[in-house]
Amino acid sequence: MFVVYVLMVAASVGVFVLIDRFAPHPHVIADEAIAVTSGLAPNKINNLLHVLLALTVVLVAARVTGAIFSTIKQPVVIGEVLGGILLGPSLLGYLAPNLYASLLPSSVAPFLEVIAQLGVIFYMFLVGLEFDLKIVKKSGHTALAVSHMSIILPFLLGSFLALAIFDTACPPNIPFMNFALFLAISLSLTAFPVLARILTDQKMHRTKMGTIALTCAAVDDVTAWCLLAVIVSIAEAHHLSSAVTTVILTVAYICAMLTVVRPLMKKVVDWLESLDYLTESAHALFLVGLLLSSFATELIGIHAIFGAFLLGVVISHESLVAKELTRKIEHLVRVLFLPTFFAFTGMRTEIGLLSTPEDWLLCGVIIAVATAGKFCGTLFPARLSGLSWREASALGILMNTRGLVELIVLNLGLDMKIISPRLFAMLVLMALVTTVITPPLFHLMTWGHLWKEKHKFLT
Repeated sequence: MFVVYVLMVAASVGVFVLIDRFAPHPHVIADEAIAVTSGLAPNKINNLLHVLLALTVVLVAARVTGAIFSTIKQPVVIGEVLGGILLGPSLLGYLAPNLYASLLPSSVAPFLEVIAQLGVIFYMFLVGLEFDLKIVKKSGHTALAVSHMSIILPFLLGSFLALAIFDTACPPNIPFMNFALFLAISLSLTAFPVLARILTDQKMHRTKMGTIALTCAAVDDVTAWCLLAVIVSIAEAHHLSSAVTTVILTVAYICAMLTVVRPLMKKVVDWLESLDYLTESAHALFLVGLLLSSFATELIGIHAIFGAFLLGVVISHESLVAKELTRKIEHLVRVLFLPTFFAFTGMRTEIGLLSTPEDWLLCGVIIAVATAGKFCGTLFPARLSGLSWREASALGILMNTRGLVELIVLNLGLDMKIISPRLFAMLVLMALVTTVITPPLFHLMTWGHLWKEKHKFLT
């Protein structure tokens, strides 16, 4: 049998060699024509190689830095963000420019940007899937008062800060209103996912205190995203009439999603749950809906992430469909897409632009204003609502968490050229500092307290 196999292979090779001897001569085509007609031109091959290498480096760096931060009781996401910044010009590009140019050349930036944008769209869809609209409906007096004031105070402080730094920090040809609105909303955000992770790690997410914190952060998130949609629509419009049109279209789209798409989606979800499992066609249906919703908000002029978030919101977070979609999507998003977003953010964060003592002083002022605005905007209404000073202080510390949500907004502002790369670096540092200090301060504030007992949230 072995001999037969060898003879068969040898005969095949002999026939091919014979055919090759009688083959016609090749046509002579210029190299440029080959590059055009080839499906994989040399530069495309090089770009693919660079992108694959860059993604490999990004994933390894994210895993390593995330694991390090996890061991010191910090959110993994902060380690991944820091890993992305370390891969950028702030450290790797500064210490080893040749290595940086080899691992993350400028030619891969557009490809990483596309992957990062897709990652953020899928991430916001997941955030929407996990969001419970009932929380907003049943929010008590404490939650509403705290969440709204925790936005209003830092928003006003950010507006005053914008007035003070407009001449030195604002990019050219940007109206003061656009700059002030964006800086104000940047200081007003709370990262709901990171806050939830901190409470879960402390085993406090089911306590009265934890429920109030999660409710406040959820209402804060909805309010902040609505405000951001309006701000983006104003910034993108070149005339007042265009801004009004964009705002009207945005409101109309939100209403349509809640009043038309949500009941329709409930029927679709109920039908799919009657089946044994979600088919590939069902997954494709939701992905098409995700892309169309993102396309619609991008077309309106308020960015694709809002459409992704809205579609997630209108799907019941308690449904098996939502849980299955989350299970299928989240690992790829968290392991591949988000680290790519962090790396892309790191490539855009040039801490070296803060080259003078005045720059670092301004960065410190931004961190102080952001921290004071969130903490005081939470502390006093929480105290007036009946919480003790210690409970109100702990709540204020939690609401100061920013994390990934802040980075998404900052990248949006940089893309729209509302903020300069120098101010972008300062705000990224603000997001990192305010998030990193939250777990230890919260742990210190809750040390020895009986908040880990389960309480029913009273509305």
